[in-house]
Formats: sequence, C-alpha cells, structure tokens
Amino acid sequence: MSRAKRSDDWGFPRWRPYGSSTEAQKLRLCDRHGCTNPGNCPAPKSPNSPERWYFCESHAAEYNRGWDYFEGLSAEDAAARAAEEARGANSYARAQHYAWGGSGDGSRSADEMRALEILDLEPDADFETTKKAWRNLAKECHPDVKPGDADAAKRFAAGQAAFEVLKQAEERKSWKPA
Repeated sequence: MSRAKRSDDWGFPRWRPYGSSTEAQKLRLCDRHGCTNPGNCPAPKSPNSPERWYFCESHAAEYNRGWDYFEGLSAEDAAARAAEEARGANSYARAQHYAWGGSGDGSRSADEMRALEILDLEPDADFETTKKAWRNLAKECHPDVKPGDADAAKRFAAGQAAFEVLKQAEERKSWKPA
C-alpha cells in the first residue's frame, strides 16, 4: 500500500492567493434557450417577483427592451404606482447638478465664476476672450479716462481683481512641473 503524497501547497499567499483553488469554477449559463454565454445579468421573471432569470448581456438587453413595469396591473393600480414612483423621484429633483451647482462645467472655482460675471462673460469663455473683455473694461473705466468718477474707479478695480483671478487660474492650468 502506497502512502499519500504530501502537498507543497499549504495555502500561504506566497504560493498562491487566498481563495484560489484547483477545482473547476461553477459557471451559470444564460437562461435563453440555446445560448452558451455566461448568464451574469439577473432579470426578474415577473414584476414584484423574487425569482430571477440570468441572461448574458445581449439577451438581458433584449429582455429589458420588452419589459413592462405595469404588466398585470389594472389601470388604477398602474396610475397609483406611477404617482408613487414620481412622488419618490421628485425628492431628488432639487439635488440635480444644474439646480444647485450653478452654471459652468465644474472646472472653474466660485471665485473664477464671480470674476467672469464681473467681466460679463459666459462660464465657458476662454482666456483670449477674457483678455479682450478686460481691455474693453479698462478702456472704458480707467481713472485716466474718467478722472473723479468713483463708480468707474470701483468698476475698474473690480475688473482688475477679476482679471488677476482668471489670469492665475490660466497659469495654474498651463503650469507643468520641470
């Protein structure tokens, strides 16, 4: 009688990762008749049912195209469920990006957005447009052009500060480490 051989694999990570094994892995096939692809996309067999089909991606897409959420419900029940879904979804309407985030694509800070407002520019204005707007404001409101006008001096100072904010932001964008 021969002795059983000792295995060199003790399960340490040095020899193999935890959880790996030499047995065959169980694979769930697509529930569509004749399909041999892995079925890793669960889909309900009927509305409000815990039972699931498991389809491959292409058959799951086909199944979802024909899905009717209100199938089997009366018109009153379907309307009540639709109203309930809408009521639940309306709670999130105020948290949508455009409602609270302000204008712009998110690449500019709040200071930059205020600076663009001072120069009467769109949120997506490039730096060349910013320079032109600053020059026009400076020509219009410079203290040498309008001496003694306090409002023009305020607008000039605000425009100068706004241009500095946007100029520094542009320099940060184009800065590359050595």
